[in-house]
Amino acid sequence: MNQNTISKLGLKIRVERQKQKISQEKLAEFANLNRNFIGMIERGETNVTVRNLENIANALNLPVKELFNFII
Repeated sequence: MNQNTISKLGLKIRVERQKQKISQEKLAEFANLNRNFIGMIERGETNVTVRNLENIANALNLPVKELFNFII
């Protein structure tokens, strides 16, 4: 993934999390990830593995492919 895609993916995760009124801390808990890591993903500072992406999608009750439906 290039940096632009990573940033868009992070923003999409943030938008979906905020639409559901879930804090980064709660999303991290539901996805079995560290809250700081969620923040880094949302800011586009780190790439995310498929496994972690699947955990995030499940925590948001979304199919993984929906996270790639960028609104930008």
